[in-house]
Amino acid sequence: MGHREDLLEGAKRCLLEKGFARTTARDIVKESGTNLASIGYHYGSKDALLAQAYVDLISNVGETFGAFAMTDTASAPGSLERFQEAWESITRSFVEDRSIWMLTFEVITNADRLPTVRDHLAKASDEGRRGLVPMLAGGAEADVDDATMRSLGGFYQVLLNGLSVQWLFDPDSATDAAELTEGLRRVIDGIAKSESR
Repeated sequence: MGHREDLLEGAKRCLLEKGFARTTARDIVKESGTNLASIGYHYGSKDALLAQAYVDLISNVGETFGAFAMTDTASAPGSLERFQEAWESITRSFVEDRSIWMLTFEVITNADRLPTVRDHLAKASDEGRRGLVPMLAGGAEADVDDATMRSLGGFYQVLLNGLSVQWLFDPDSATDAAELTEGLRRVIDGIAKSESR
């Protein structure tokens, strides 16, 4: 590995141990075995490096919880069964990858103090929305147009963010995948009833 990769891996370890606000450039250098100048050379700033490290961490989580969709046992895309399977996989990640999800809340609650990180992650948000669509509705990520990414992907992202708050705050009382699916079923039934009047 070169300095760029070493820095990224060191930054990931620092984030998981200390979080964004408490990680210093010296911490990253010590953890990666590199030097201070290499942070600026490869990433521009410590915050840009930390943002990239976080994006890598959360992307790996997304790939893990989206892996169920690639199995032969996954239900039909767009079905309520697929919806429940996806959210079962996602809620497992809130438990298994808790430290990574907690980093999201550090960014949210410290956004004013971490503007470079916030700006970098805001740009990556569209990628997250776009990635959720095929996992739940099928198709390929490359085929998700911007309107679908913003509407359907945005809907899924709102659910993801809301569930993550519940699961990270109090997993014992958090909505599980079956309850979320039943809630969606009731919304669908309510719409059907109102349209048939």
